[in-house]
Amino acid sequence: MLENHVVVLSTVPDQKSAEKIAAALVEERLAACVNLVPGLTSIYIWKEELKREPECLLIIKTTAGCFKPLRQRLRMLHPYETPEILALPVSHGDPDYLGWLTQNTRGS
Repeated sequence: MLENHVVVLSTVPDQKSAEKIAAALVEERLAACVNLVPGLTSIYIWKEELKREPECLLIIKTTAGCFKPLRQRLRMLHPYETPEILALPVSHGDPDYLGWLTQNTRGS
C-alpha cells in the first residue's frame, strides 16, 4: 500500500496561484490534500540569469495512479513556463491516513 502514495512538490509565484491550483486538484480528486506554504524565497538560474524570487510551495498528497493526470493538469494551471513538479514516494505512513488519501483521489 505504501508504494501507491506520493507527495508532489511544486512552487508558484503567489498565494492566489497556489489557492487556484490547490482547489482545482482537490475538487477534481487528483489530490486528496494540498498544503500551501507561503513565504519561501527561491534562488535559481533561469535563462542564464541568477534569480531570487518569493514563492509559495504546494505540498500535494496523492496516489501514484493519479500522478500522470495530476502532472498534466498542474502544467495546464501553472503560470510558469517550466513548473517544478517533483513526485516523492511515501515510504511510511499511518494506514488510516493513507486509506483516507486513497479514498479521496481517483485513478488509484
